[in-house]
Amino acid sequence: MKLAEAVTFGGAALDRAAHLRGNAADLDRAIAAAGAETILMWRGKPLVHAGSLARLVRLGLDHPVLAGGRRILLGRAGTAGPLIMAHDISHWVPEGQDTAPLDSFTDPSEQHHPALAEEGVFAELRRIMTLLSPGDAELAATARGLFAWHDSHGFCACCGAASDISMSGWQRCCPVCGASHHPRTDPVVIMLITQGNSALMGRSPGWPEGMYSLLAGFVEPGETIEAAVRREVHEETAVRVGEVGYLASQPWPFPASLMMGCHGTALSREIKIDPGEIEHALWITREDMMEAFAGRHAFLAPARRGAIAQFLLSNWLADRLD
Repeated sequence: MKLAEAVTFGGAALDRAAHLRGNAADLDRAIAAAGAETILMWRGKPLVHAGSLARLVRLGLDHPVLAGGRRILLGRAGTAGPLIMAHDISHWVPEGQDTAPLDSFTDPSEQHHPALAEEGVFAELRRIMTLLSPGDAELAATARGLFAWHDSHGFCACCGAASDISMSGWQRCCPVCGASHHPRTDPVVIMLITQGNSALMGRSPGWPEGMYSLLAGFVEPGETIEAAVRREVHEETAVRVGEVGYLASQPWPFPASLMMGCHGTALSREIKIDPGEIEHALWITREDMMEAFAGRHAFLAPARRGAIAQFLLSNWLADRLD
């Protein structure tokens, strides 16, 4: 697919400077030579400029708000640019914070830290992901995914002891048994299944009214991408799929998935859902999908911008899947 890397969180070509992760002295020398700046995260939400929410706020490494926070190395923007770090200050507790909307893609709340300039607010990444530049989106997604991994993998999987952050945030090491652990990414297939002029759509329980998306599911051990597409579609809808082709991928740090977008051709049309998997599924014609994208469909809401499902569907409508 020619436009594969135009998907949100993809294609910014961040130089991740992996050669600097394992040597603190080399990292310090690189910072002294080229400078460094950091982006700030709080409970998975990046610090962005208020109002537009379209740019990450960058801070100097000596900013007092960073005290007590965790630091990771993200990389370098360009071959001669400053190094870019990320700090997490999730230990900070805002006064009067309503925690109900946190960690949801509909979270409209914004948090302002008193030690930061008034124009900086923490905002939910799924809410602002299409506003950010490709470079800022990649930085925010990488930081969110790494810090989420550290939050859920604080103990050694071999012996159970508390592990330590190492390799500038890209590894955890156990001080007891010596085991090392690396960030995990869960492979997920998400599939545009078509038959003739229609695409197969489904919805999960609890989704907002009118929200449907492409079917998706985790790849199981010992399974190819193609086999996962056919299995997941059949398990959820009883529709059988023949030819499967890869289209594009998207890092999805909510919390740690790589969405592998595929196109499959349906061999059957009758739908019989598994209610343990999804709430409803149906075939949507190209014309109905265009009405939904325009916000004019009777019940189908527009596909969520920034998600790979919307990316695949929009390219299907424009005949740009090749």
